[in-house]
Amino acid sequence: MVTKQELLEFMKETAYKPMTVQELESHYGVDGAEEFKELVKLLNEMENEGEVIRTRTDRYGVPERMNLVRGRLHAHPKGFGFLIPDDRDHPDIYIHLNDMKGAMQNDTVIGRVTGRGGPNGTKLEGEVVRVVKRANSQIVGTFDNHETYGFVLPDDKRIQKDVFIPREKFMGAVSGQKVVVKLVTFPDGRAAAEGEIVEILGHKDDPGVDILSIIRKFGLPEAFPPEVMEEAEAAPDTIREEELVGRRDLRGRTIVTIDGEDAKDLDDAVDVQRLENGNYLLGVHIADVGYYVKEGSALDREAFNRGTSVYLVDRVIPMLPHRLSNGICSLHPRVDRLTLSCEMEIDPTGKVVRHDIFPSVIKTVERMTYKNVRQLVDEEADPEPELLERYKELLPFFRQMRDLALILREKRMRRGAIDFDFSESKVIVDEEGKPIDIVKRPRTIAEQMIEEFMLAANETVAEHFHWLKVPFLYRIHEDPDGEKLLHFMQFITNFGYVVKGKGNTVHPRALQSLLEEIKGAKEETVISTVMLRSMKQARYDAESLGHFGLAAEYYSHFTSPIRRYPDLVIHRIMREVIDNGGALPDRRQEYLASRMPDIAQQSSERERLAVDAERETDALKKAEYMVDKIGEEFEGIISSVTSFGMFIELENTIEGLVRLSDMSDDYYHFHEMQLALIGERTARVFRIGDEVKVRVARVNVDERNIDFELVDMKSRAGGRANVIRADADAVHRGAGGRTKRSRGKVIAAEGTQERNARGTRNAAGESGGADFWGFKPSGGGKRRAGGAGAGSGGGGTGGGPGKRGAAGGKKKPRTGGFGGGFAAGPGSGKGAGGGGKKKGRSGPRAGGGPRTSALIAVEASTELTPPRFDVSGEPKKKRWKKKKRKD
Repeated sequence: MVTKQELLEFMKETAYKPMTVQELESHYGVDGAEEFKELVKLLNEMENEGEVIRTRTDRYGVPERMNLVRGRLHAHPKGFGFLIPDDRDHPDIYIHLNDMKGAMQNDTVIGRVTGRGGPNGTKLEGEVVRVVKRANSQIVGTFDNHETYGFVLPDDKRIQKDVFIPREKFMGAVSGQKVVVKLVTFPDGRAAAEGEIVEILGHKDDPGVDILSIIRKFGLPEAFPPEVMEEAEAAPDTIREEELVGRRDLRGRTIVTIDGEDAKDLDDAVDVQRLENGNYLLGVHIADVGYYVKEGSALDREAFNRGTSVYLVDRVIPMLPHRLSNGICSLHPRVDRLTLSCEMEIDPTGKVVRHDIFPSVIKTVERMTYKNVRQLVDEEADPEPELLERYKELLPFFRQMRDLALILREKRMRRGAIDFDFSESKVIVDEEGKPIDIVKRPRTIAEQMIEEFMLAANETVAEHFHWLKVPFLYRIHEDPDGEKLLHFMQFITNFGYVVKGKGNTVHPRALQSLLEEIKGAKEETVISTVMLRSMKQARYDAESLGHFGLAAEYYSHFTSPIRRYPDLVIHRIMREVIDNGGALPDRRQEYLASRMPDIAQQSSERERLAVDAERETDALKKAEYMVDKIGEEFEGIISSVTSFGMFIELENTIEGLVRLSDMSDDYYHFHEMQLALIGERTARVFRIGDEVKVRVARVNVDERNIDFELVDMKSRAGGRANVIRADADAVHRGAGGRTKRSRGKVIAAEGTQERNARGTRNAAGESGGADFWGFKPSGGGKRRAGGAGAGSGGGGTGGGPGKRGAAGGKKKPRTGGFGGGFAAGPGSGKGAGGGGKKKGRSGPRAGGGPRTSALIAVEASTELTPPRFDVSGEPKKKRWKKKKRKD
């Protein structure tokens, strides 16, 4: 009987043309009614999944051969969306609001490319043809009762339309309650979705309802099914002697666990010895969870569906029942536990010269915490006498671990691994879930020790099983997108930094060198953040494609089988390969190879969902924490700049927005490439990394929004602040604004274009070198008066030469045009401008202009009346008039 894979491979062939079911029957030699029914059933299933398309003439083919794209829709709160194709090599497709065809967030859809857009016409635009699979069968939101009918306002703002609820489907809900709605019909055109209430979570202001709403919103499972709990309860509390057969006994070694103070699922333990030859012997011992969670069992199926444990602000949603995760699978001190061990001999340069992977039994001697280990090994720490006395016998052991960790880290840095050092925080809540404090999580030498040991084990295991050529799951991190990387490399030139690379590619070593160079600098946070955003997300895959961020050719996740399903899967594969002498039977090899891609995709999706849920609960509690801080002042740094304002991050990692409408001392211009706001009148500059003092202005807990205002912001005379984009065709002002012109002076700021009727133009653009202000010279006037042009360069750190000024007038100018190169910013530069091209005398040539002014005044030869736009922003009917000079 023909299989799905055979059908797909056949239809993807270049010579294939869409066939009817009868033609496919003939091609595959289907014999008998039963086989024909199976073929029809298979085609129907594949059509429902969007894997094949049936045309109007009942012919079948794959979407990509019919100019269609299958993928997942990522919706935006503003209504548009992006189709993320299943084919990772295919670029994303922008979907306009009017082309969504009722598709919702995360729906699997078939789309069609209809054109190209974007600044250079490189972005694909398209439309949804049909929805293949709905991702949202239930929605969480706030109920609004209108007596004869009701609406549910979705918590997920990416779902644009409210859900209509008939009166008979209220289930007793009242306005203001958080409810779960089962969708009966989905949105279609202008028609809203219709649903019925299936669960009332409680009033939105009741304690605990906010977190419960997020749990339901992301579809996170809470209670385990009865059959899963039954299997978990059957797990033993202790290890029997017969279970030790075939395991290496390591119970006599000094092995410890090092975790956070509140951790309960202890799944990794370590030990380090110094060998006689001067090398180190590192042992990483991981709980043998696969021994208790058998493939295909109820526990295994539930772990696959969950994918990972989810760590919310006030609770943990575990992948496995506590009976296992906190019991027989947790490496508690001074009790026997079954483990899988990776033993590595490492020379003084950090190279693994020998390794061994085997099942084992251990008995840890201590349950250590990061806090205590840091005090014991950090040379700058002042440990408590009681702590030193308690662990005096283990002190040399921990310091040996520290020395090896530093060697491994140095080796990683030499090969080019990227090490981001972002601050993490933890929200402390009381018994009712109310946030009472936000504390930073330090990344000390103790955390780095465990991190280095786990990285070494993960790489060793990945390479070992890669060369055995058995089905496996790898953790991969692909090279950055060329366009994003180029944008980042252009961005850092504003700070005077350069990353070496060829074209749009760069080695991770170059990026790590940059991180080391900016260590401790004011711009460290901003550059690290923009660098991270330019990279792709790490994910799981059945192929070993390398890990860009770690500069590792082979990498896997082996060290956390209690909380990550991929680790559990490879644990079982490792045991099976070891038990079979380093290989797998052919049938088993084939079966596992077919399963790995699905497991990798499911695990990646569940991981992203868990991260989104964790971030949303953090944002919720941080907003709630700031409610009673309105009016208080804080120091912070600018973490992001946008066309509508700038985000400020406080010391406790809380982030809020200073809206452009609240920046009342000037009109600010947004420069996208430099990610900066520049004051038109004051030349005041705000860019990422700058320190500012802010006051908490507004907090919206429902939207998770915190608004700040600058403390030293003075009100300007009238008008409302707005933003002028660098690509604007003309300068528009709000009420009270004006364009400055006097005796032919044109004031040009970055991001603006100011034109007059006589052809004089100062256009925004990009300059070479380390130019920050970005002025670009343009042609002079084309009328009787000589034009004006200006180039600038050398802003930022260590300026380069200024650009050449523009030529003067082209048509018999009475007065030569003025051209000059000006250096803007702390650097210096030189440039020159040409004079008139025809008969007029040459304009003056100048170089090395003012070094600190963001606004360059350029002399022209005519005086202009005020612009076409009056203070109300309405166009004036009268055209501009030229006034003759009296002299």
